[in-house]
Amino acid sequence: MNIGLIFRQLVPSTCLLCGVTAGTGPLCNACLADLPWHRQPQCPRCAIPTPDGQVCGACLKHPPAFDRSHVALAYAFPLDRLIPRLKYSGRLAIAPALGECLAASVASGPRPDCLIPMPLHAKRIRERGFNHATEIAREVAKRLDLPLDTDSCQRIRDTPPQTGLKHDARRHNVRGAFVCTGDVRGRRIALIDDVMTTGTSLDELAKTLKQAGALEVETWVVARTLAPGEAA
Repeated sequence: MNIGLIFRQLVPSTCLLCGVTAGTGPLCNACLADLPWHRQPQCPRCAIPTPDGQVCGACLKHPPAFDRSHVALAYAFPLDRLIPRLKYSGRLAIAPALGECLAASVASGPRPDCLIPMPLHAKRIRERGFNHATEIAREVAKRLDLPLDTDSCQRIRDTPPQTGLKHDARRHNVRGAFVCTGDVRGRRIALIDDVMTTGTSLDELAKTLKQAGALEVETWVVARTLAPGEAA
């Protein structure tokens, strides 16, 4: 018996964005519809907008270790307010809303064998008390009935934040940051994260998993940053 679900059905929640009764989810239907959904044609590898959904020049020149990317939303209002509040202010109630959006955007596609959230270094987890990617992944795993693997990968280097770094500096920053200690041989894995900018952290983690024997690695990301002028 899912006591939490029964409670939410009996006591409807309040929408995180507008405050009206949202039913059994964290967002009401109107606010869900108004979010900046990332629906335009996009590169199948990194999800950047491209004409007719072609592979972008960057992925042709330097193919990432991950095989595909699925992005739910553009990193614009209100995501640029919600995600920092989750990560840095501990507003854990935001995670199920982000997970709901991500699960909805990938629900019709093929299912991986398991989900792996982007690992945080132990120091960061001690500071925050949680891993935001794991909290988002819990909701995705629940909604899609998929196994959640939080043990196979660890972040062994406490790297500085990627924000503000150029692409090459980002790649150098995360080199050797992850280790895979679980048995992922022959598995199809979806990596869960909150935001993709250049994808270098996801690329490094995917590379680590491929070296450990993973068959396929794709990225499932809540939001993607877009260049000025790129529509959501």
